Amino acid sequence: MVTLPPWAIAASSDYFSRQYHTDDEMMSLAIHLSDRNITEGTGGPFGAAIFERHKDGRCTLVSVGMNRVVPLGNSTLHGETVAIQLAQRKIGSFTLSLEDGGGDGSEHDDGLFYEEDAPKEVENDKDEKEEGGEDGATTDNATTSGADVCTPVGGRKRQFELFTSCEPCAMCLGATLWSGV
Repeated sequence: MVTLPPWAIAASSDYFSRQYHTDDEMMSLAIHLSDRNITEGTGGPFGAAIFERHKDGRCTLVSVGMNRVVPLGNSTLHGETVAIQLAQRKIGSFTLSLEDGGGDGSEHDDGLFYEEDAPKEVENDKDEKEEGGEDGATTDNATTSGADVCTPVGGRKRQFELFTSCEPCAMCLGATLWSGV
């Protein structure tokens, strides 16, 4: 199971209660996570954060991630992949390329993993068709009320963005594209 280090869990209420308006503010969080991960000795120097950009220009933090390779004994747990996995669990979907309230409604406000959020078996329905383009590109934003991740208005795709403290490796780049960010 992917987990965040204790310091990140303790600081999460601060991260998720902040308002983010600029790319610099969002990048600062990714760099802070990277620095703190090294300072605390809980992983490598890589931090990442996924935000949802809303039509009114605000951004909501969806998840954070930091390198967890050594502590969790898994070579794929780079900061970006941790953030993607936690975002998908929070949203309740295998993709972040969502329309019209996508997700299963089991979202938590803090972006952390909870046992009850464990993935459920998904039935493969061959008649089910995916809406939208194959590239998963998003052009419109969404609106929200309160601290919850928003529900889009009028069939718009939700726009998620990844901020990371370093250029992604080939694995993380591929995971980002496949995730729908």
